[in-house]
Amino acid sequence: MFNRFVINPPVFFGAVSIIAVFLLIGIVFPSRAGELFSALQSSILASFGWLYLLAVGIFLAAVLLFSFGQFGRLKLGPDDSEPEFKYHSWVAMLFAAGMGIGLMFYAVGEPMTHFLAPPTAEPGSIAAMREAMTVTFFHWGIHAWAIYAVVGLSLAYFGYRYNLPLTIRSGLYPLLKDRINGPIGHAVDIFAIVGTMFGIATSLGLGVTQINAGLNYLIGLPIAPWVQLPLIAVITAFATISVVTGLDKGVRILSETNLIVAVLLMIFVLIVGPTADLFRDFVQNIGLYLDTLVLRTFNIYAYEPTPWIDGWTLFYWAWWISWSPFVGMFIARISRGRTVREFVTAVLFIPAGFTFFWMTVFGNTAIFVDTGIAAGELGAEVARDVSVGLFQFFTYLPFTGLTSTLAVALVAIFFVTSSDSGSLVIDTIAAGGETETTTLQRVFWCALEGLVAASLLLAGGLGALQSATIASALPFTFVMLALVWALYVGMRADLAQREAHAAVPQVAPAYPASGLTWQRRLGLMLHAPSEKETLAFIQKDVKPALEQVARELTERGREAFVEEEESGAIALTSPAEDMRNFVYGVAPASQKLPAFSAFDAARSGLRYEARTQFSSGSKGYDIMGMTRDQIIHDVLIQYERYLLLVQSTASELVSAAPEHDVQAQKEE
Repeated sequence: MFNRFVINPPVFFGAVSIIAVFLLIGIVFPSRAGELFSALQSSILASFGWLYLLAVGIFLAAVLLFSFGQFGRLKLGPDDSEPEFKYHSWVAMLFAAGMGIGLMFYAVGEPMTHFLAPPTAEPGSIAAMREAMTVTFFHWGIHAWAIYAVVGLSLAYFGYRYNLPLTIRSGLYPLLKDRINGPIGHAVDIFAIVGTMFGIATSLGLGVTQINAGLNYLIGLPIAPWVQLPLIAVITAFATISVVTGLDKGVRILSETNLIVAVLLMIFVLIVGPTADLFRDFVQNIGLYLDTLVLRTFNIYAYEPTPWIDGWTLFYWAWWISWSPFVGMFIARISRGRTVREFVTAVLFIPAGFTFFWMTVFGNTAIFVDTGIAAGELGAEVARDVSVGLFQFFTYLPFTGLTSTLAVALVAIFFVTSSDSGSLVIDTIAAGGETETTTLQRVFWCALEGLVAASLLLAGGLGALQSATIASALPFTFVMLALVWALYVGMRADLAQREAHAAVPQVAPAYPASGLTWQRRLGLMLHAPSEKETLAFIQKDVKPALEQVARELTERGREAFVEEEESGAIALTSPAEDMRNFVYGVAPASQKLPAFSAFDAARSGLRYEARTQFSSGSKGYDIMGMTRDQIIHDVLIQYERYLLLVQSTASELVSAAPEHDVQAQKEE
């Protein structure tokens, strides 16, 4: 029945079942659902609030440690891999990842709320002003991006370096090995889907309430659920159209345009607001943030309990954790070929830096307005309804109608792109890492996101959304802690093997021209093989050679098999019990032809290679043109080197913990 769909049945149906339970509670018991969700939230935070705070502190410390020393030099991909995007393009995409519905919703609302009701300072005082901006920076700063970095680093490291599927379970391979394909792996991906679903639903709920507030200001449309539900339906329909028609390029352009408009809106506020004061405030806010960073990281108000931390810090940490598969997969997909140090440094500080300036421009200007010309009216409006804060703020600035209209449009477009992109990420996880799935599947997830947001809004408004987010993030917190440990184990083992590799004497040069006559080498240099020729070579010569070696190994008591991919790649694998499997793979690869003039460069084509791949992530080389016997000889050279590495690594790690020996294999 489901042969047309690309799904991992246990994950797909398990996640849908859990989501359905929350939906049924909201739909069948709408009057009591708010109470149930509120009780669930209180119970979780009373028992595990400390865990959210401690876990996020661990995430931040871990990714910073990974960026130091030898760990930081490891690549997200094979050792010879190069980044797919130029540095400035990559930075721009990370910069874009920092924008979203949340920044629009809370840009004015959060600083003003903390100014009027700070956790410890006197409300409305200078101390409250400082605390408001410090807390806002803390909630939107490097802690949030450390959460995203853990998932993104795990996906990129094990997906690109070990060639495992882009699913959360792959990050646990050093700990579980093949058991990631069993019930534990299914449970991990289910937690990721459920958390992502409610994290996105929370963002969509925030977005639709702010759109409703904007339309109320612009055209007098009432702020009510009967307005918000059709808005969810309409905007989800736009996201679905994007999925059905495949308007990925159009959505990408729309998203980039949205980012530009948002930045222009920020610059407008900066110019018409107290410009010089804002730059001064920005410097002061950074200092206050750094000064209180460690204390706030672990401050759960244990000796002076306050509900403030439940409604703000712990909710934010749960929200970021539930969003982490979504943002993590995005940053992983654009970061192949980067070093761990590049990845961590850029992911932690570039989006956070922009967010800090955004919050300063809107937050400090709002406080300036409220304590000046607004005479407290702006604060009163925010206290009544946070969603109206941005539009009430614009009434004190020039071009109020234009800026409010742009704000509504920005939130609506963020809504569409979040729903569209979110459905893709969830679909990829539910399909076991497959990115090529049916349109109907993405439509299903897109529609379900809208349905979840709508039902939770009906069941209790933003409070219900917060409760569902906090509940769904709890199991994934444990998964993320395991991902941190698995990253450490995998990286440490990779470094150990790299050191062992350096200590092993070279048996023979595993070189692409090994065994070729100089005339044939020259011919290969002057002839640029096409993709068709390369695929034919892999099928005609490489495949029989690898199959012959696999048969011989199997007959001699060493299990070995050959697997093919749709891309034309082929790999010989000999499984190992406690060490990285031996893998000799050959895949078609391309590179630009050399150019000897500007004219040649303008019309230069591609040269295809039959490039080797190994489970260690070490540098591959082109074997195009080798005979079958020469290929077999090259495999034996690599296998002999592998056996020496195994012996050397085992002797070096004999007194170390077992996790040193856990290595990931190259899988399809």
